[in-house]
Amino acid sequence: MKKTLLAAALLAGFAGAASAQSSVTLYGILDAGLVYKNFSGTATNPNTGAQTDYSQSSTGLGYGTQSGNRLGFKGVEDMGSGNRLTFQIENGFTLGDGTLGQGGRLFGRQSWFGVENNAWGFVRIGRQLNGATDFFGDIDPFAQGFAQANLGTVMGSMNTMRMDNALKYQTPNLSGFVANISYSFATGYAAVYTPGNGGSATAPFTSTTGYNFDTTNNTRQLSLAAKYANGPLLIAASADVIYGSAALVTTPANITEYNLGATYDFKVVKIAAGYAQTNNGWMAGQQNQGNSGSNLFGATTTVGAFGNGGLFFNENMKVNSYMLGFTAPIGATSKVFGSWLRAQGAGDTIAANSAIGITAAAMNVYSIGYQYDFTKRTNLYAYASQVQNYAMVDQLKSTVLGVGMRHQF
Repeated sequence: MKKTLLAAALLAGFAGAASAQSSVTLYGILDAGLVYKNFSGTATNPNTGAQTDYSQSSTGLGYGTQSGNRLGFKGVEDMGSGNRLTFQIENGFTLGDGTLGQGGRLFGRQSWFGVENNAWGFVRIGRQLNGATDFFGDIDPFAQGFAQANLGTVMGSMNTMRMDNALKYQTPNLSGFVANISYSFATGYAAVYTPGNGGSATAPFTSTTGYNFDTTNNTRQLSLAAKYANGPLLIAASADVIYGSAALVTTPANITEYNLGATYDFKVVKIAAGYAQTNNGWMAGQQNQGNSGSNLFGATTTVGAFGNGGLFFNENMKVNSYMLGFTAPIGATSKVFGSWLRAQGAGDTIAANSAIGITAAAMNVYSIGYQYDFTKRTNLYAYASQVQNYAMVDQLKSTVLGVGMRHQF
């Protein structure tokens, strides 16, 4: 009897030790509300040359406006000597009908595991965020949410860009400084190549999203980012390079994007600013749900490129982007925030691309938002946003108004 009790006590002790060294956490976000969208203006169809006055609007329920709906699992296991195995698998879904997001992937938001140590940082492998998305969320007043209001509308690599088949290393926090580097062997993004008016091709060409045997037949990505946070100051910088697949009929020049941003918190208001330069096309991580007209001319026009996500290769396209924003607390439970975004064509962008829809020198985005916290995990939000010359198409406007509630668990 005593031996049985002793064995039971030992087993209980071992179980307690094991549970103390490893854990799995279930978490998620539920976000839903009411959204009004309007897409209007006079547009010239680049395929036919016909001019059409548009005024399309939609009012209905919106999901994942402030933050995408998700259900995820995080895990950690102590491996000894300060090393920990960690993992995260995160599912995205539409709250209204329960369908999978991110193209029907089971764990489309994140799916990775790795090893980390406080002394040297971490290494992760799988589907994960690029560096710009990692570090610019605190610089964007809309925290990379709220559809077209977020910074990713004019700085595409920040539009919650996820990379398949990626290997990432991140340094430990060194007195406020953190940096990471990641490489995707096959990004998983569909790619469109349009050489512009002066190109040798007579039609745009596309590449598949698969993981092909020949490495050069995959669209690959290199991402580098760093940030420094000390007191009220935050500075971040990033660089992304997209290597075009050799499977394209004509292999395009690599898409590059370089970003720089900063915030300074004066307590009564936090000011944010950012600058980016994108060359040889456009990159957009996720579909811009605020744009109700992205399918007017198809994915091979700039309307599709800015609104539908994916990669848009065009060696005649260069864009300089800007952001000014603010966040101001109102008491202890609410805040107001807003931003002005601008994407401006440079070089011969307009002259070389009028046939695919670029007819305006720049597009501007004006947005304002409000958040009220009922608790630390549940809040109400409202926002309004308008894009003028959407996708750098003259006279096209995209207007979005929304209210909703978000719960985090």
